[in-house]
Amino acid sequence: MRWRKSSLLYLAIILTFLSAVSCKERQKTVETPWGTTVEVEQDDDNSADTIPANGKGARYSLEDIKQGGEMIMLTLSGPDTYYDYHGKGMGTHYLLCEKLAEQLGVTLRVDVCRDTVEMLQRLRNGEADIIAYPLDKKSQTGFLACAAGWVVSSESKDLAAAITGWYKPNMLADMKKQEEQIIAMGAVTRHVYPIMLSASKGQVSSYDIFFRKYAATAGVDWVMLAAQCYQESCFDPRAHSWAGACGLMQIMPATADHLQLPRSQMYEPEPNIAAAARYMRELQGVFRDVGNPAERLKFALAAYNGGYYHIRDAMALAKKYGGTNQRWDNVRRYVILLSDAKFYRDPVVKNGYMRGSETANYVDMIMERYAQYREALRTGKKIISTVKAKSYDAENFKAPESGSAAAHRASKKNKWRKE
Repeated sequence: MRWRKSSLLYLAIILTFLSAVSCKERQKTVETPWGTTVEVEQDDDNSADTIPANGKGARYSLEDIKQGGEMIMLTLSGPDTYYDYHGKGMGTHYLLCEKLAEQLGVTLRVDVCRDTVEMLQRLRNGEADIIAYPLDKKSQTGFLACAAGWVVSSESKDLAAAITGWYKPNMLADMKKQEEQIIAMGAVTRHVYPIMLSASKGQVSSYDIFFRKYAATAGVDWVMLAAQCYQESCFDPRAHSWAGACGLMQIMPATADHLQLPRSQMYEPEPNIAAAARYMRELQGVFRDVGNPAERLKFALAAYNGGYYHIRDAMALAKKYGGTNQRWDNVRRYVILLSDAKFYRDPVVKNGYMRGSETANYVDMIMERYAQYREALRTGKKIISTVKAKSYDAENFKAPESGSAAAHRASKKNKWRKE
């Protein structure tokens, strides 16, 4: 009798275990937009049952968004919508949506789409909460229209009501003005030190000892590091930008982490310069396909300022339109044109809009100042002229049409010209 009872108990345990395994095999893990996972029962054909709160095409209520802690915004890249500016999101619609997220007590995630068709389909599929882009009336059909031409799912009535109650007619204009003020201020708070301490004594700055020490790490002339430093901070070790860049070489916190520069040392001259030197070495390395070292340096400087991927976009445009993508003077044209919708929405461009004129000027001014420093050190004469930014307007800086005679001619290799 004791044996029978024990056997029955073991049999019950085994059956329970097999039942649990069977249930587990019929479950599928589904990830929610905010990164959590749930188990969804499957039918015998192994297809997951749709559950209203988490499956494809699901609609997230305002309370769901608050509980998840994240609002997902869809948009297109552009000067008024969203773009990356020195490592921070910019664009009037993005900044306004960021304010909305703050009001709701959640973070904002931005997904940039290729076109309005993709945006609308993704919102229809429940992959996002809001489209922050001015849509025409026809495109808004089937959705709930909110402020500034934005739309949400037709089922997200509570979110639409929250946006409508929060938005005021002057907000868009005020946000645009705030963005323009940030850009107009030059973004960096710094004290302007002399451009050169003493030409006769061969002294550019108080930090020459560090420029000389880490020039080999950067793979550049120490005077080039000095010229770059003046462009970044005017030799002010306490310089800081609204975006969070710090110190002599204006290193962003995320870049500091990548370069293993402790954040507690970001304002210290030697660690800051040493980290920047490592970064310049790294950037020249990722442009190793640019054969000429002098040209490669200009590409690295451009990436230091405007971001590696934007420069690659400009190189892709240069190649598409029939010119060389190995010389900075040609690629610079397309860096500037990345502020023109025709070019930043070109299929070969992967990273959208950029304020390319700033990056073009950054490289130009460093190279000009470097030449001035070298001349002053050679002659011992004081630098008289100042380096000024040029006015680059994409509207007046057109590239040849793809397939045009000019593009065709530019693509022909001249056997007498050294690339």
